[in-house]
Amino acid sequence: MTKLSPSLSRRSMMLKSGAAAIGAAVFPLFGNATTYMAVDEARTLLWGDEPMWPVEVVLTKAQRKSIKKASRTNVPKWPLKAWKTESGGWFIVEQIIGKHENIDVAFAINPDGSHKDLEVLVYRESYGHEVMNRKWRNQFKNRTHETVLKLDKDIVNISGATLSCVHLMKGVNRLLHTWDQVLRHL
Repeated sequence: MTKLSPSLSRRSMMLKSGAAAIGAAVFPLFGNATTYMAVDEARTLLWGDEPMWPVEVVLTKAQRKSIKKASRTNVPKWPLKAWKTESGGWFIVEQIIGKHENIDVAFAINPDGSHKDLEVLVYRESYGHEVMNRKWRNQFKNRTHETVLKLDKDIVNISGATLSCVHLMKGVNRLLHTWDQVLRHL
């Protein structure tokens, strides 16, 4: 076995410690989650004390295809985490992709199918937290399935949070069309 010279050993140790420092600096960017509220807190904030019950909503392949065509966005295959309110409104918890990580969001849809409000539950990106701004989120209020929302036309883009803005907007579009085609009939 060849013995390393003292200078090579120091260099090797410096490279290893440098790599560890870089790893420590980079990986928190991808594991940086901020929890803003729990599902029950969001439900109370969006619907108060209104009674609601969970509803199992599993979309068929035909329904997913129809919603995708109408909303111009992909529809996941997994069941919706949905609750129906006594008045006929809906509370839905979804994961929306940000730039790299998922954003947990609670959506409220009024009994008439208009968007009531949304709350971000968990935001995992290291930037783009501006989507938490109430004024920005208020742009979605009272929107319906009758218009497919477009960024920079209907919804103002936030520089540095473009992908989060796009995906939250697509989530609202998709759920409003899901209400129109499926939820309103349940």
